Amino acid sequence: MVIGLFNESYPPHIDGVGMVVRAYVEAFTNAGHTCYYVAPRNNDKRYQHSDLEESYPIKLYESIQIPKEEYAVGMPAIDWKYKRDLNKIPFDIVHAHTPFLSGQETRRIAKKRHIPLVATLHSKYYDDFLTKTHSKLFAKLAVRVIVRFYNRCDEVWTVNEATAEMLRGYGYKGEIVVMENGTDLWYPTPEDEKAAEERFGLGTGSVFLFVGQHNFKKNVKSIIEAAALFHRTHDDFKLVFVGQGPDAEKMAALCKELGIQDHTVFTGHITERETMKGLYARADLFLFPSLYDTAGLVVREAAAAGTPSLLIEGSDAALGITDGDNGFLCKNMPEDICACMERALLTAKEVGARARQTIPIPWSRIAEKALKRYEALIERKKAEENGKHR
Repeated sequence: MVIGLFNESYPPHIDGVGMVVRAYVEAFTNAGHTCYYVAPRNNDKRYQHSDLEESYPIKLYESIQIPKEEYAVGMPAIDWKYKRDLNKIPFDIVHAHTPFLSGQETRRIAKKRHIPLVATLHSKYYDDFLTKTHSKLFAKLAVRVIVRFYNRCDEVWTVNEATAEMLRGYGYKGEIVVMENGTDLWYPTPEDEKAAEERFGLGTGSVFLFVGQHNFKKNVKSIIEAAALFHRTHDDFKLVFVGQGPDAEKMAALCKELGIQDHTVFTGHITERETMKGLYARADLFLFPSLYDTAGLVVREAAAAGTPSLLIEGSDAALGITDGDNGFLCKNMPEDICACMERALLTAKEVGARARQTIPIPWSRIAEKALKRYEALIERKKAEENGKHR
């Protein structure tokens, strides 16, 4: 098959959805298919190159950078070279990982080529719009437009059942296929851990890790406040933040204000998998108290390295986690997060081993399931088109 995966972000400047798209590209390619990563070009000179371009077919279109934001708004309609190149690609199926401009581009191609369009919902769009506009009316209207996009797709996927329920709550009434996120299965060595420890000055004490967008919507403020409480009775620990985002400077300032700057490490964005493998393995506990995320890829990555996660009970990200068995759950309060951090250190190795057994699903298995859905959709679309021309 020739597959097009469309998204709003592109490596190395990437978010969780972009990591999922990249994983699909790699898994489909390894399975013998031709898979294109299609996304806006980021005009920031810091993000002009990606190692992805060396191994997989990429199609980027012109974009405009949003002021004070890390994302660029794609402009596929005015990029004639991109459109000319894309017209030469014999897509069998296209898959949108966003309902916005990139998603609309996917729909245009599917309609023009008479091929199937799949769309995956990853994010809590109502929450995003409400945070940006502070208007419930605008958020509801925006979600209505998004649902209209999903209604025009041949098949709609979500990353777990909680996300499916959220989409139904938005007003979508069609069938939903749950397609979970996978992960790489990592086997860190003591050398990997030692390398991470030395590179980032982690010492030999406890290490707490967060990987993701540096944005207060990820509940990172609670992590910092919990660490400050932890510091009252513990002095030998490091809190490591991996990633980038609009609130990175504010996070560092808060760490300084609360007196834990000497215990905090901001690594910036890391693209090397070996480095990430070492960090995940060196961490005693992965902190992910996000109420925003639907199915955090990073929780699976941590589990693949044998590191358990701390999550908020009842959150979408905590689905599949049993407290004290394959992870740790607590209430959404800095005091409870701190208490859970202390409790987790007592059994982190055992719980991490159980997390590794129960949480990660190899991307190869997810890709196999996805490809079967693609094949069925392609055959169904061909039958529909043949029926129209009889």
